[in-house]
Amino acid sequence: MTQTSPVVTDLPETTYTDNPGFFSAEFRQETLALTKRWFIQLRRRPTTLIAGVLQPLMWLALFGALFRYAPEGMFGEGQTYIQFLAAGIIVFTAFSGALNSGLPLLFDREFGFLNRILVAPLASRYSIVFASAIFIISLSVVQTIAIVAVSNFMGAGLPTLAGLGVMSLAIILLVVGFTMLSLGLAFAMPGHQELLAFIFLVNLPLIFSSTALAPLAFMPTWLQWVASLNPLSFAIEPIRYVYSHSSWAWDSVILTAPWGNVTLLGSLLELTAFAIAVGLAIRGILRRGVA
Repeated sequence: MTQTSPVVTDLPETTYTDNPGFFSAEFRQETLALTKRWFIQLRRRPTTLIAGVLQPLMWLALFGALFRYAPEGMFGEGQTYIQFLAAGIIVFTAFSGALNSGLPLLFDREFGFLNRILVAPLASRYSIVFASAIFIISLSVVQTIAIVAVSNFMGAGLPTLAGLGVMSLAIILLVVGFTMLSLGLAFAMPGHQELLAFIFLVNLPLIFSSTALAPLAFMPTWLQWVASLNPLSFAIEPIRYVYSHSSWAWDSVILTAPWGNVTLLGSLLELTAFAIAVGLAIRGILRRGVA
């Protein structure tokens, strides 16, 4: 006589947890795996990294040669144009990489690979966003090291160890803010052509309306207001200050804006506020995009 097994009808249902905890082991494992995927792609196409390093070095060499014989003190007391320019090139490079960070994710969406990731049993789909941010920050660090090394060879010198810490913090805050903006746009826009159009529209105007290539005093009044409110200027000026000042304090005035003085700490707080504001603005878009 054959005995039949009872039918189990109350199997536990696997559900997707939107926020299992950013410090959970599962979230760290997923973020590491997705970040590794970006580095594998970079290893297979190293021209992206090579071009990303060579372009700012070309800017540094060409603009440095252009203003090599500028009058002493033209860009600040005891500051050469290479010191002045190096900060702008560092921020420009990090900003461009962060602004373009949404393109690979958008291509994944168009080619259908993103859908394969989204149907996987992930503990948190926000690991997709964190992996992209970690990858962009890592590339920015490599580019920054190259720029600092070449500018030192050109006579700019090196910031102190504490100055390098301030430089790293400013770059990370800027990259996080614009990376979140780019990833949010990657989920909001219908295709890569629209995102490319947006990047071309805002990239150079944001650079030239900051203090990257010229001091604030050289600008007309209306442009001084724009530059002093530009997030890029809040990243450029701390780096520029620690480049030319071996001793500094958090309350050191690094920028004299039309609306008041900006301190070193105040500039970093402005970058933090910018990153938080962008994160809150795109929170709904990211939630819908990874749902």
